[in-house]
Amino acid sequence: MVIPCLNEAETLGTCIEKAIRSMREQVIRGEIIVADNGSSDASRTIARDLGAVVVDVKNKGYGSALMGGIAVAAGRFVIIGDADDSYNFAEIPKFVEKLRQGFDLVQGCRLPSGGGTVMPGAMPWLHRWLGNPMFSLLARRMFHARVHDIYCGMRGFAKAFYLRLDQRCTGMEFATEMIIKASLIDGRIAEVPITLHRDGRTAHLPHLKTFRDGYRTLRFFLICSPRWLFLMPGGMLILLGLLGYGMVLPGISIGGINLDAHTLLFASMAILCGYQAILFAILSETFSVAERLLPPDPLLERFFSGLTLERGLVAAFAALLGAAFLLGGAVEQWRAVDFGALDYSRTMRWVIPGATLAVLGFQTVLWGFFTSILGMRRN
Repeated sequence: MVIPCLNEAETLGTCIEKAIRSMREQVIRGEIIVADNGSSDASRTIARDLGAVVVDVKNKGYGSALMGGIAVAAGRFVIIGDADDSYNFAEIPKFVEKLRQGFDLVQGCRLPSGGGTVMPGAMPWLHRWLGNPMFSLLARRMFHARVHDIYCGMRGFAKAFYLRLDQRCTGMEFATEMIIKASLIDGRIAEVPITLHRDGRTAHLPHLKTFRDGYRTLRFFLICSPRWLFLMPGGMLILLGLLGYGMVLPGISIGGINLDAHTLLFASMAILCGYQAILFAILSETFSVAERLLPPDPLLERFFSGLTLERGLVAAFAALLGAAFLLGGAVEQWRAVDFGALDYSRTMRWVIPGATLAVLGFQTVLWGFFTSILGMRRN
């Protein structure tokens, strides 16, 4: 059992006693590790007096404290839980039972949607009915995480599985990082209903900050999902741009509105922005996998098996060749009028697509080489 701690003298003793009693009654062999993150009160003394192992973690942050405590845990399984007495550590056997059944990660669920119970006053209204359900739903949609309470701080996991996750986040994102990575590598995840009680502390406010931590969660979700952050918006922009081209080039009018070169320019802008977003999706995914921030993506591997640097350069050359043809045609139109005034409506139908192809080709060349650099493995 690993308990992160920062000035929790008011409730830490109760938590440790509950954990010890629960393990003794269910004949569970284990140890209590208190990962102290710089407490200035009597937390360390209380923990030692009750027989817990105290680990001093100098690096600040919820994730740092847990990393420090888990690193010294000697057991096959690790249960983590907060020191504010909001979790009933008498429920530890539920987690151990699931772990013994072979699950890699066992997540507690406090919300009724997963069978849990929230006691009156135990969770702020905004957290219970908006923030937690919304982010749990996003985790299920974006990462196929089989959980209903992504923020629950009481969970258990096999230590060998935890080491595979290669956790990086040192703050509150540690908990969501674990769920996301476990889901991405298809870990066996179980959820057990638990009861959330009122925070037992009165000496200081909870460490959580609603809007700050909510924003950090959303930001982390997007960082961990280049598909949602870059690929999907980029694809939508390209589709809009192609739709614009499809209406302008044939000279389609809608409700008496004439779509001309100005519409073509907006369509090109959408295509360029969308293409750049897709390139960013591939670059960020490549970097994340190379640095082991995210697990390998089979889709990305299939993509690169079919698209090599050389094939990308051929496609870029074709785009640049098309750009040269279109821009050359525009210059020829200018020459035909002795470099005088042009019919801009007609000429821009050559210039805008030509310039767009030139930029796309140039971007593809740069992207191809940069991706190859990012994909190199360190020795």
